[in-house]
Amino acid sequence: MNIKEIFHKRNLVFSFEVFPPKNNSPVKSIYRALNELSDLKPDFISVTYGAGGSLINNKTTEISSLIKNVYNIEPLAHLTCISSKKDDIDKITERLELEDVSNILALRGDDNGDSRKDFNYASELISYIEKKKRFNIISACYPEGHIENKSIDMEIDNMKRKIDSGTSSFISQLFFDNNIYYDFLDKINKNGIKTPIQAGIMPVINKRQIERITELCGAKIPHKFSKIMNKYEYSPEALKEAGIAYAVEQIIDLASSGAQGIHLYTMNNPYVAKRIKENIKTVIKTINN
Repeated sequence: MNIKEIFHKRNLVFSFEVFPPKNNSPVKSIYRALNELSDLKPDFISVTYGAGGSLINNKTTEISSLIKNVYNIEPLAHLTCISSKKDDIDKITERLELEDVSNILALRGDDNGDSRKDFNYASELISYIEKKKRFNIISACYPEGHIENKSIDMEIDNMKRKIDSGTSSFISQLFFDNNIYYDFLDKINKNGIKTPIQAGIMPVINKRQIERITELCGAKIPHKFSKIMNKYEYSPEALKEAGIAYAVEQIIDLASSGAQGIHLYTMNNPYVAKRIKENIKTVIKTINN
């Protein structure tokens, strides 16, 4: 099913994100996570873009095919463009189509100085894929502004360009302060943007990991959450439980405030996803009835 259609059928879309194994690890190393995550019956599972390897044998494509054709769940394949030529994108999209994968999360990707100049922005990739008329295209948005430019006005302009290029919905960058997200939604609504948006939520179970991630993406850590991390930094089990509880609180607040979707960054940890789904399943069921 096209993910665009899922938004028409659900008041609250709930999905997961997984990432491919490292290049020297077999794809089967993700089977356990997929087995357990599929049992939770998400609306779809997205697969981050795996760096390295050949374009045709990219693990993102292989895992997306598994999700679709083995687990019977709709996959969302991430695709970055800044270091790709049009021919590269053609090869990947042809492979995705052969595997019956019809949803793509179109991203620029990190600019490490190796841009090949066919694509400089995600909107250019979106426009290029849209011309094929074979894929539903989803994009990223940044409630706190992009790490390279924190201007929310510029972020809104970028979202409009993505919509005009063919985006059907958005998944937000992770955030830990719901008030920041609500302010963001208020601003985009005032700018006439009605395209569905899923809130990106990442449960924190490791302090160093989240500090590294927030440094890369620029998400703010609110004082309330900082206290939790500092309190349980040296007690992994306590931090895991506190991180799960914080994510559940975020999700219930978002769902109760009319969020259109929740996208859970699982970090390939089915235990955490399972605990969160168990805590919110009645909320999701009530909203979607």
